[in-house]
Amino acid sequence: MTKLKNKVAVITGGNSGIGFGIAEAFRKEGAVGAITGRNEATLDLSADALGTNFIGIKGDVTSMNDLENIFKKTADKFGKIDVLVVNAGGIVDGVPMAAINDVTEEHYDRYMDLNLKSAYFSVQKSLSYLNDGASIILIGSSAAHRAAPGMAIYGAAKAAIISLAKGLSLDLLSRRIRVNALSPGSIDTPVFGKIVPQEQLEQVKQIWIDITPAGRQGLPSDIGKAAVFLASEDSAFIVGTEILSDGGLTNISLMK
Repeated sequence: MTKLKNKVAVITGGNSGIGFGIAEAFRKEGAVGAITGRNEATLDLSADALGTNFIGIKGDVTSMNDLENIFKKTADKFGKIDVLVVNAGGIVDGVPMAAINDVTEEHYDRYMDLNLKSAYFSVQKSLSYLNDGASIILIGSSAAHRAAPGMAIYGAAKAAIISLAKGLSLDLLSRRIRVNALSPGSIDTPVFGKIVPQEQLEQVKQIWIDITPAGRQGLPSDIGKAAVFLASEDSAFIVGTEILSDGGLTNISLMK
């Protein structure tokens, strides 16, 4: 289990859900580095669970100052960075996903700031701290390919993430920095509790299971294993593309 031995990684939003699953997979393959998050309590718990090779850095990825601090602290502790996973994003606290009639300009801006702008500037702010030949993994979503009620803005932001993987790879060719997108489908994480009433939670999960050809929801560890592949030399010839880790949801979905 040494595919990432001595590699220095930063995983934004690594304090829970998919991000923590990626951090765990990286640790098992020998990586060191940092996870980030806004919630100090969960950040501390997750960093402790990962052991001494990972540190937690509190930060908001929509803040340019916080992004600069994240990369500087990581580099000061471990040296230059080999892998960046741009994972932070998703639901904006206090702003539920909604149909166009119910979305204000502020709501739109906050979703785009968290899910697109922050990804772009996470990459930009990391550049002076990245080793040449580094791997950048942008976390997309199957929502980029298949519309769902109330998710137009989120889906559009994630579609842009997939495009960014292409454009940024081209920008960074001279440094041999690869940028790829990794797009999960329905993953069993606490995020469901933020968007679905508790009494409907299991029913909604079952709906996703029923339309996923693999017959189950994904786990954070599933995304972690795919991220290890993209972070390692195993994917050295994979540049500027997207990997769907969605149990077949996008391309052979059972949705009627």
